[in-house]
Amino acid sequence: MRKFVVLSLVLAVALTACGAAAPTEAPVAEPTAVPPTAEVIVVTVEVPVEVEVTVEAPAAEPAPMPTATLPPPPPPEPTQVPPTVAAPAESGSSEGPFTVPSNLWSPYFKDITYSSESFSLRCYPGEIIFNAVATDPYIVDVELYYRIEDRQGTYITEWKNSGKMDSPSPGNFTKTFSGEDIHPDLRKQLAWFDFQLIGLNKQADAVGRTEKIVQMVTYSIDCP
Repeated sequence: MRKFVVLSLVLAVALTACGAAAPTEAPVAEPTAVPPTAEVIVVTVEVPVEVEVTVEAPAAEPAPMPTATLPPPPPPEPTQVPPTVAAPAESGSSEGPFTVPSNLWSPYFKDITYSSESFSLRCYPGEIIFNAVATDPYIVDVELYYRIEDRQGTYITEWKNSGKMDSPSPGNFTKTFSGEDIHPDLRKQLAWFDFQLIGLNKQADAVGRTEKIVQMVTYSIDCP
């Protein structure tokens, strides 16, 4: 029993010494909770902007004016046209000019033409126009000779000089011959008017002449 008491005291002293020697651990402070930083969220809201656009409507086209229907103009009164006298039937067309074949020109002339294939004393056309170009520079004048060849018989007149042709420019010659220019003694009811051109120099000498141009032009006194 005494030993038990001594042992208990020894244990009590030992425990007391251990309790005084062991350091006391300071209590660890718990971390203070930091409140989370609030995240600011910016929300961008697109607000549609209404733009008022004024659209001008196209101007209305004016209504077409009613077209008044006019009555057709009265037909013109017929013009009094003098009757055209037909040329002799044998003469053919009287619209010219007509050109003399080049083989009849001779070396002294070229471009010999006549305005009609027929002419007459009392019918249309009453005249005929001759034109010629002299190729020889010495020819300053040209004389026109003609004869009448009866188409209803065998009568042929002698060649007769009708005079000089007009010269509107050097080398160019023209002559208007009417039905009245034929000598009364030579006129026939229906005949050929044959002609020939003779070129003269300044001394009135013959330089050159064409061939005899025959049975190309018809002459008559009256209408057939």
